[in-house]
This record gives sequence, C-alpha cells and structure tokens, in this order.
Amino acid sequence: MDALVQALKYRGQLTISRVLGELLARSVGRAGLACDMILPVPLHPLRHAERGFNQATEIARWTARRLGSRCAPDLATRLVAGTRQVGLSAAERRLNLQGAFTANDQRAHGRHVAVVDDVLTTGSTAAALAHALLDAGAARVDVWCVALAEQPNGSLSG
Repeated sequence: MDALVQALKYRGQLTISRVLGELLARSVGRAGLACDMILPVPLHPLRHAERGFNQATEIARWTARRLGSRCAPDLATRLVAGTRQVGLSAAERRLNLQGAFTANDQRAHGRHVAVVDDVLTTGSTAAALAHALLDAGAARVDVWCVALAEQPNGSLSG
C-alpha cells in the first residue's frame, strides 16, 4: 500500500488512484457506510499547482463513482498553506492546521459528509476539516482513508 500511495502522490502515477479508489469503495461498501457526498481533503492552491493534482481528489472520484455517490471537491477550501505535514509531530500538525479550512455553509448544511484522504497519520488534517464542516452546519462527518500510517513506535495511528 505504501508503494502505491507514494507512486500516486510523489510520482504522479494517476492510474493508481483508480485502484485505491476501488479498494476504498469496496471496504466502505462492506462496512455498510453511506453518505450524502464525498469530500476529498483539499490541497492549498499553491500545493495543488506545485503537484499538478490532488491525490485525495483522484481517489475520491473513483470511490464516489463505485459507490454511486457524489464527489464534491469544492465543498471546502484550504485557506492556509502551512508547512508540509511530513515529519511533524502530532502537536505541530495540529498547530499547522489551525484555521486551515473553510466549508461552504449552504452546501454542507444538514449533510452527511465523508472526508477522503490517502493516508491518515495523526488525524490532525481530518479533524481540522471536520471542524470546518461541522461549523458550516454539516450533520455528520466521517473520515475514510486508504491507509493508516505506522507510527515510529510500531503502532498504527487512529
């Protein structure tokens, strides 16, 4: 899984997003989960321009297609670029993400939103985005990810 995520994210092998999206949809379907819309974790516009794509969006599109759901990448926006999250501690990640996201009040209000990301490390990004969605009136926010990052002590984050 690590090799697939890295090939997508850092080498731009976009065809891998279909495999990851299908696997995520299969897992979500088996668990009986559903939502009103799927929101890929937004990248800041500068990061998006640098990378050329948003890996979470690529995965979320395939997941939504497989589940017959709606992918809504414009439901929220990342306002703060911050520093790269890789290598930051949990506390540094939380600080780095304060006020990082805003959500569309009219579209989020009363909705059950599933946030999709490639890797969940500390949960700081997902938590910051969930807070923005709930502040915008979302009724419920779930987080779906392709992989959980292993922590240095060998445990999985959650």
